Amino acid sequence: MANPPFRRPQGRPAPAPGLLRRLDDFARLAFPGFSTGFLMVLAAAPVSLPSPVFAAALPCVFFWSVFRPAAMSPPAIFLLGLLLDLLTLAPLGAGVLVLLAVHGVTLRFRRFLARQSFLAVWVAFCAAAVGAAALFWALQSLLALRLPPFAPALHAALLSAGLYPAIALLLTRVHEAMRQAENAP
Repeated sequence: MANPPFRRPQGRPAPAPGLLRRLDDFARLAFPGFSTGFLMVLAAAPVSLPSPVFAAALPCVFFWSVFRPAAMSPPAIFLLGLLLDLLTLAPLGAGVLVLLAVHGVTLRFRRFLARQSFLAVWVAFCAAAVGAAALFWALQSLLALRLPPFAPALHAALLSAGLYPAIALLLTRVHEAMRQAENAP
């Protein structure tokens, strides 16, 4: 039932929806997807290590799916998965399915994970990284109709687990700044 017209709504009044306010809201909503894509492109630079693109994408998708799921929507993850496939030369759809699966599982346990310590979230991420790397390997082998070596998938999972603390530290600071900007009058 709607509030009667003579009754004032509870809470802080909404600010006027000016152009700058809308741009700020859009930037905060788009930042997780764009920053993840930018980090993936940076990670695609040729190095002597196994490709760190998967290891850069997975922590970002996991973090934003836990702490800002509205900004890391399935269409954004689809595009990031497509970018992952293109940058790693994987069969199209493998990265999309893996990132969407990680997002879905993370959303399922989001309320639990958001209340846990960093160590517990990191352990959960390590399990998700191993599962995602195994799924990525399985999809690549299924779509290529041959068994590729498992070592690159294991390296990707370990590199992803090792990069998570640094990426999470940076993303936590960004998330806190975004939260403060949203709560500012």
